[in-house]
Amino acid sequence: MAAVKTLLYLLVYPGLLFLFVYSTFCEWFDRKIYARLQNRMGPTHTGRSGLLQPIADFFKLMAKEDIVPDKADKGLFSALPVVGLAVAMTAALLLPVWHFNPAASSVISFQGDLIILLYLLSVPTLILFLAGWASTNAFSIIGGTRVLTMLFGYEVPLFLAVLGPAMLAGSWRLAEIAAFYQHRPYLLLVNLIGFGVALICVQAKLERTPFDIPHAETEIVGGTFTEYSGKKLALFRLMTDVEMVVSSGMVAAVFMGGFGGGILLGFVQFVLKTLVVIFLLSLMRALTSRLRVDQVVSIAWKYLAPLAVLQLLIVILIKGLVL
Repeated sequence: MAAVKTLLYLLVYPGLLFLFVYSTFCEWFDRKIYARLQNRMGPTHTGRSGLLQPIADFFKLMAKEDIVPDKADKGLFSALPVVGLAVAMTAALLLPVWHFNPAASSVISFQGDLIILLYLLSVPTLILFLAGWASTNAFSIIGGTRVLTMLFGYEVPLFLAVLGPAMLAGSWRLAEIAAFYQHRPYLLLVNLIGFGVALICVQAKLERTPFDIPHAETEIVGGTFTEYSGKKLALFRLMTDVEMVVSSGMVAAVFMGGFGGGILLGFVQFVLKTLVVIFLLSLMRALTSRLRVDQVVSIAWKYLAPLAVLQLLIVILIKGLVL
């Protein structure tokens, strides 16, 4: 019975099938919100209100010709989309999506799983850099270099922002952090600064406006993805969608009290809270314009890192004086 439950967890919910369906739904939701904020319609034709458009796009790409450049590192070029998608889906298994019992909240739950989740979310960024490098295309290499340059800017503020709620909860285990704030929801207000910093850093990690510098069409064609087509591009797009779900789930688990109350209620909370985070990311995307890569690093170190440190000081004071 335990083996069956584990297989269902890995393959159905919150495993591969759920991640595919929900990540494509989140792409549709993001595109719809972004379009409405710009007074456009967004996807409309495939499925009701265009709901099936991301899935149609995925299968259309899977059916297209898959071209590998002659001068590319063919093995690395072909393997990276698969590895990136596998890493993103593995990261999703660490989210405590059912309840707050650490032994049963995920397939892999242990003290320090938050650090592993942050690490796994960093790997797709490195994969995008390698994808640009393996393409041997000038535009791809520039895009890959920008990916790595941005990583040095937002990664430290993101880690510092997540450190605050974990310190206040006294745990590096996602299920325990979520349970702590579920039972003390008033303490969520203490982490508002860190929540804002984390949102901005997640937007940068996902390379969305104003941080879409690595694949700016008006500057470097398609950046990292310039030479990718067909199945490989489809897998990269799906990886990005899954990464958005996992990043939103991490923010919701750490800053919004997680998802508890059994399978059904946990599912509802997971969907609602991740959609709230994605809505905020879409709002940021609609309200801002593209930055330069040096501006991203400058903003990260001049503003985001100090704000994250301020959040840590607030947490230390509250933990020492109140709790």
